[in-house]
Amino acid sequence: MVQGNLKEIENLFRLMVKYKASDLHLKVGSPPIMRISGKVGRLETEPYTNEKIRKMLYEILDSSQIQQFEESGDLDFAYGLAGVGRFRVNVFRQRGSISLACRKVNIHIPNFQDLHLQAKAMERIANLKQGLVIVAGATGSGKSTTLASIIEYINTHRRCHIVTIEDPIEYLYTDKKSFINQREVGVDVRSFHVALKYVVRQDPDVILVGEMRDEETLEAALQASETGHLVFGTLHSSDVASTIGRILDLFPVDKEKQIRQSLAFNLRAIVCQKLLPSCREGVNVVVAQEILLCNPTAQKLIMEKQDKKLRELVRGATQEGMQDFNQSLVKLFKANLIDKKTALSASPNPEQLEMNLKGIYLGEDKGIIG
Repeated sequence: MVQGNLKEIENLFRLMVKYKASDLHLKVGSPPIMRISGKVGRLETEPYTNEKIRKMLYEILDSSQIQQFEESGDLDFAYGLAGVGRFRVNVFRQRGSISLACRKVNIHIPNFQDLHLQAKAMERIANLKQGLVIVAGATGSGKSTTLASIIEYINTHRRCHIVTIEDPIEYLYTDKKSFINQREVGVDVRSFHVALKYVVRQDPDVILVGEMRDEETLEAALQASETGHLVFGTLHSSDVASTIGRILDLFPVDKEKQIRQSLAFNLRAIVCQKLLPSCREGVNVVVAQEILLCNPTAQKLIMEKQDKKLRELVRGATQEGMQDFNQSLVKLFKANLIDKKTALSASPNPEQLEMNLKGIYLGEDKGIIG
């Protein structure tokens, strides 16, 4: 299991790849901890001491990195291991001892088909030239992976300049038709807001903002979309209607009319996600998606503060590429990607889904708001 020609931490990196772990954690008093398919587990080995972790860490640091860590107590760096992969490492102190959080940076970027996404809707979003696209969902719902697949689609099909602002970088892109600059918050730039402040001067066509977590960042993203850029960003919200509310919550009440107007003119799509365990052999997880593709009706509802009616619009506009969570769950179930129990537990309206799974649809399921 352990290769003698590798440093001790490099063997752990090799194990991460072997077990398909996304993260590795080292802390005093515990064996190494890995996150695999979203779940954490400990390796069956002796607990690590502070001296052991220090020795493992200092083996892969240069003198300037050691000095920086000794002085500040924090350190971020990337580490590449030939034939294994690239890793982003954060070192910090807790309770007077050293801890490490290591994340594998993915080089293989799955496409829409690999992820079992609504390919036509995703392609339509990727082919946009201007505006704001929001991918929303809870932590660990696959937002970064969906965005990576969209960025890679653009990279493969369009000649343009893409700038990503991420915390942390989770996928490494290789220039194809596009050329891509990736900036990591805390390593390359101080904050999302600072990065966005200067990004429009870097001549981008497409901008990816890892997370829009405050008023300044979201306002800068909206301004960039208004000036002809295609901007992608993430939010923590559960469905299309609540995403509008989440955006407005970041701004003072007296700005609501202005922000609604900006969203009506510049918002192009909202994709909300839930990550679900798959029942198909060889597929660990799949994503259920609620998709809003903004049209004149959506613009009108946003302007008139009728956000709740967006649910009806989404459900009734399947021919335009939209879908709500129940419609997505039905497709995943019929494709044998999830079982009925998983579908019902993930549904915002299990009673409606139960009928839909039997092929029963009420009249309002097929209506579109005028």
